[in-house]
Amino acid sequence: MNHRERILAAICHQPVDRIPTDIWATDEVWSALRHYCRVENNLEVYNALDIDGIIGITPPYIGPPLKVEGSYHENEWGMGFRSQQYATGAYDEQVYHPLAEAQTLDDLERYNWPSPDWYNYDALPGLAQRTGDRAVECGYTALFYYHNLLRGLEQSLLDPFDKPDFTHYLILKLSDFFTEYHRRCFEATRGLIDTTQVTDDWGSQHGLLASQRVFEEFYRAPMQRAINLAESYGIHVFHHDDGDMRRLLPVLVEMGIDILNPVQWRCGDWDLPAIKKRFGQQLCFHSAVDNQQTLPFGTPEEVRQQVRWLIDVLGSDGTGLIIGPCHNLQSVTPLDNILALYRTAQQYRSGD
Repeated sequence: MNHRERILAAICHQPVDRIPTDIWATDEVWSALRHYCRVENNLEVYNALDIDGIIGITPPYIGPPLKVEGSYHENEWGMGFRSQQYATGAYDEQVYHPLAEAQTLDDLERYNWPSPDWYNYDALPGLAQRTGDRAVECGYTALFYYHNLLRGLEQSLLDPFDKPDFTHYLILKLSDFFTEYHRRCFEATRGLIDTTQVTDDWGSQHGLLASQRVFEEFYRAPMQRAINLAESYGIHVFHHDDGDMRRLLPVLVEMGIDILNPVQWRCGDWDLPAIKKRFGQQLCFHSAVDNQQTLPFGTPEEVRQQVRWLIDVLGSDGTGLIIGPCHNLQSVTPLDNILALYRTAQQYRSGD
């Protein structure tokens, strides 16, 4: 099987010759891996380490000029970020939320919402073809997360209670943008796109950030709209949701997600055999190798043991699993642990 065939077989619960792999990493880790592999770009790292991967593409931005002042920059939403250097790497931290002070529907109307016209969709087929024999992902719908980014996390959690009409309207505006933007992406790439993200971050270390009632009342219908759009183009729905989001899992499966990323079992009390038994025919599990303790602070042997355990449990039927770290590999993660993850996944067969 080639890389794309292996990924798609796992998503569709078909036999695979080995459990496929994927990788998410910070810039510092990518740099270290390029140096180790003696290659120039990230795709060559995939080749050197024989990682299957799902490669993301996005239409280039061609809209109005974006604000940049030193280390501060804004994106097309007016969200402001500043690069912050930490001991082991740098992150772009959000420092400005463009709708933080909005109070009324008129305030939302006056906001300069991005236009789907600000992107070059004609570039997408060429970008997809450059990925070679790998699965391709295009698109990112994240209604709750963008609500957080526009208003600030605290205010976005209060909005459904303090301003329900305001919240419904804000989410509708987000949904309208994402729907048209993704429709154009999917039209431009018919037959070239395998997955799209309809995603969000509902989980905390223990439990949900907001109640299931808030999800049902404000977010479920527009999220279903995004899932239905993807399905109408024959594209698999990849759902990223950090943390302990288990209470939403039955609803998300009912709504039609195909891939759950990650299985962050250190958060809460996941019963992985029970989850595989209950949802293993509907879901492909993507990325479950612990990124809070094992990968950064464990030994290579502990990483190997965990990879074998996850394959035995989440890949117990020989498919329906794509192995990778449960979030971006961080710069504190030893290279030997990263190599142990991928070499074990490529060599191990459940029950060996």
